[in-house]
Amino acid sequence: MTKIRILIIEDDKFLIKLYNDKLTRAGFDVSMAISGEEGLAKVVNEKPDIVLLDIILPQKNGFDILSEIILNPDTKNIPVIILTNLGQESDIKTGLELGAADYLVKTDFSINKLPEKVKTVLAARLKK
Repeated sequence: MTKIRILIIEDDKFLIKLYNDKLTRAGFDVSMAISGEEGLAKVVNEKPDIVLLDIILPQKNGFDILSEIILNPDTKNIPVIILTNLGQESDIKTGLELGAADYLVKTDFSINKLPEKVKTVLAARLKK
């Protein structure tokens, strides 16, 4: 069985390393991007199985990236989990309305649950 490929788009170098370590240890194949532009290019070129996306990013914000992923016929079926510090109701609503598979607020979410969350979202996507 091929490894599940995850793309993490996160500009916090400490957090991206933390997520990478956690997910790599859980058996995932992880790719990383630290800016919006780089992240979007990797989504299009690598077509990961799932994307973990921060909202506050240099060059292009996460909501714009999510919109572009959803509007692109080649990438629209890739589930995106938003993982951000923006916990306001309006931001969560925006993220989910734009098509995010899930919206996680970093301060409310344990990194230890990340591999399980990825599996849950992918399992739900397979049932569709």
